[in-house]
Amino acid sequence: QVQLVESGGGLVQSGGSLRLSCAASGSMFSINGMGWFRQAPGMQRELVATITSGGSTDYADSVKGRFTISRDNAKNTVHLQMNSLKPEDTAVYYCKAVRIQPPYVSWGQGTQVTVSS
Repeated sequence: QVQLVESGGGLVQSGGSLRLSCAASGSMFSINGMGWFRQAPGMQRELVATITSGGSTDYADSVKGRFTISRDNAKNTVHLQMNSLKPEDTAVYYCKAVRIQPPYVSWGQGTQVTVSS
């Protein structure tokens, strides 16, 4: 079992920055990848950024060049640095951990990010 706790959300003006953190605990040794997703009101949850255990990253087109995902394996923590925030980035941001074999997925409880115009 892997438990995920997000932090760092809040209210920021357009153009500002926030840094989200996801602290993981439990059986992390077999986790293959972690990522950040977001869900705005009335919208489906969407991928923001992912990072593998080897450090490979991937981003949604809408955040490329503005967001950076990083991983501290020693501290079992994943960060999402968000710069040049836009009102359309407003959403609840969720952390996700994935194991391929045996298949396992864990989600955090989410942290609210609100960007005012």
